[in-house]
Amino acid sequence: MKLGIGITDFSWPVPTDRLGPTVTDLAQQADESGFDSLWVMDHFFQIRLSGLPPESPMLEAYAALGFLAGITRRIKLGTLVTSVAYRHPGILLKSLTTLDVLSGGRTYFGIGAGAAIDPAKLEGIFETDGLGIPFPSLSQRYEMLEETLRIAHRMWEGDETPFRGTHYELTRPLNSPNSVQRPHPPILIAGSGERKTLRLVARYGDACSLFDMPGAGYADDITHKLDVLRAHCDEAGRDFDEIEKTIGTHLDPSDERHFVAHMRELAALGIDHVLLAPQGPWDDKRLAGVAAVLPEIHAM
Repeated sequence: MKLGIGITDFSWPVPTDRLGPTVTDLAQQADESGFDSLWVMDHFFQIRLSGLPPESPMLEAYAALGFLAGITRRIKLGTLVTSVAYRHPGILLKSLTTLDVLSGGRTYFGIGAGAAIDPAKLEGIFETDGLGIPFPSLSQRYEMLEETLRIAHRMWEGDETPFRGTHYELTRPLNSPNSVQRPHPPILIAGSGERKTLRLVARYGDACSLFDMPGAGYADDITHKLDVLRAHCDEAGRDFDEIEKTIGTHLDPSDERHFVAHMRELAALGIDHVLLAPQGPWDDKRLAGVAAVLPEIHAM
């Protein structure tokens, strides 16, 4: 089983000009220790799930990934995950392809419909209205997500014929240079919705992304969700085993015995790749503790 880490909390007690060196140290330690992947959230304000206020430091995802690509050698990089409403698909795919080229083929394309909320019912100022980003209804964002996935496959295949959808029109979806990873960077589609999201995984994705965060209200019945995904794969004529099964967890790794036991449970359920983002910012001790059990996790 693979293990990746997410940098979701940038609230280290350091001045702003020390954020760069702090992130550098963390990323290089993760790279050298053998972690499989490194992730950032695609948010502009800190999110409620973290328990921190929106004013807590938050770096922009693709600028951060470009920086991380330049200071690491082998670790895979991605977003958990880009909200489809935040960027036009042509620009998003150009950005992701550039990252794949310059990193030597080390990217995931993490994408989703975005927060499962009605924008009309948002409490307070959300990052979208705060920064003036249009945020359509969830049903519209699912339509946008499917169109974006169709555009992604087309651009990575080198198909420059016009794309005309309900939400997007691209007259010439040229993508040069194309990605290092062929046929394309692995497409991770986040969410566990059974009617829409997992169907999109079966049709367009290379990885699903389930939830293992019971304390935060996000805990999937993994066996059931994978059964649903298998059924969608059968319907789409897709090999279920081709899809990487990933899961995000906030499990505290400081209890090494419990942590390893839970990793073993997830592996037994069919999970291939655990994406770990515990509450609070990473530090050297916490990262080293997880790195110490990496060989055991990789052997699962």
